[in-house]
Amino acid sequence: QVQLEESGGGLVQDGGSLRLSCAASGRIIGDYVLGWFRQAPGKEREFVAATRLSGVTTSYADSVKGRFTISRDNAENTVYLQMNSLKPEDTAVYFCAARSGVATTSRPSMYSDWGQGTQVTVSS
Repeated sequence: QVQLEESGGGLVQDGGSLRLSCAASGRIIGDYVLGWFRQAPGKEREFVAATRLSGVTTSYADSVKGRFTISRDNAENTVYLQMNSLKPEDTAVYFCAARSGVATTSRPSMYSDWGQGTQVTVSS
């Protein structure tokens, strides 16, 4: 099992930036993918971005391409989500998730471990 701890959420104005961090610990053996998802009130959890811990493969949701960047620090098993040009519709609880394997899938059901989430609020 992998433990995940997110940090970096907060309140920011329309057009602002935030950087989220996700520190992974536990039995991380072999290939792992870390992903970011978000869930707004009354909506389903949606994919944001994902990256392999040991490779260069990354994936993004169309709604964040060009604004968000996922990166990683392999030595620290930490993944970051740099969010620029934030919009009010980006407001949500952001979750970090992990799965064993190499596919940076956008399906939440494919991820086995989840963090508690961090709130991101973008004011207009």
